[in-house]
Amino acid sequence: MASCATTTAVDQGGDASISAVHPDIIMTHILTRLDGPTLASAACASSQLHAYSAEQTLWRDICAATWPSVSDPRVNDIISTFPSGHRSFFSDSFPLLNHSSSSQYDPSRLNPTSELISAVDIFYEGQLIFSKVQETDTEAGWFEFQCSPFRVDLLGPKETVPTPIRHVGDTKESLKHLEENLTLSWIVIDPARKRAANLSSRRPVSVSRHWLTGEVQLLFATIMAADRRGDEFVQCRMVVTCKGSDGGELNVREVSMQMEAMEGNHLNGKESLEILQVAIEAGKRKKESEERSEGKARFEEFLEMKRERKERTQRREGALDMICIATGVTLFMAFWSFVLFR
Repeated sequence: MASCATTTAVDQGGDASISAVHPDIIMTHILTRLDGPTLASAACASSQLHAYSAEQTLWRDICAATWPSVSDPRVNDIISTFPSGHRSFFSDSFPLLNHSSSSQYDPSRLNPTSELISAVDIFYEGQLIFSKVQETDTEAGWFEFQCSPFRVDLLGPKETVPTPIRHVGDTKESLKHLEENLTLSWIVIDPARKRAANLSSRRPVSVSRHWLTGEVQLLFATIMAADRRGDEFVQCRMVVTCKGSDGGELNVREVSMQMEAMEGNHLNGKESLEILQVAIEAGKRKKESEERSEGKARFEEFLEMKRERKERTQRREGALDMICIATGVTLFMAFWSFVLFR
């Protein structure tokens, strides 16, 4: 009935705009077919579409389709408390973090949160192969979290997750295949501030096979500012480790996250929490078109900065060693001269 009325209006030279389409058709048959970025663009087209696009059911379904892990009841409840619910969560989490955007934010303005929630999804050729939600208690004992190296492990030492991934040709071809077809989403949610951020580079920045064990390690990384001046950076490392099974498929053996400084050491819980909170709260997000081109380039820049710093440290330590040796020899010669000519 509504379609006939609309057709008549158009045939008679009436209003052919979106306002001539019945709202039920727009909501049920048009907007439900859009992905998140397209729906956000449609919301900017008119005030009417903006109102329709604010419907929470649309954004809840989009979030669940994009990241199956957020269908977890606890995560769903937390997202419902965000300023605009699932629409706010999508806006926070779909674009990846800009590595240098949070350097001007003062971490002292943020009070420590009691927990962080990780919602993690791994896809192979667009199909979900792993999904998990894990809570990290940031108010654990002083030594247990604050002073220990920060690490989030989603699998236990003896846990494995079977996948449909099979070895493809020789080693080089197989690793290239994984680099192009396996993606990771690691969203960290701060329930206290009702904010979230996707920390993953989405695609691996490095894929390697261990020469002895045969395990394949896929590294996803985001480079974050570690101070307000932007002189120090840290690497948020997310590692997915796979190993072949008797049937020829690869099983996921490890899914973990750590924070690594430019010196190569792992940050403790207190340091990591401050950086993550600033990134979640103040970090700008990249455009989707920038993700693939920038992610690996930023990672390689970070590795180059690490290499240069290591070389400077080695030169400084070498010079200090020479000074110590020269001082020791001088003192030794002075001592024996004193003894011989006394």
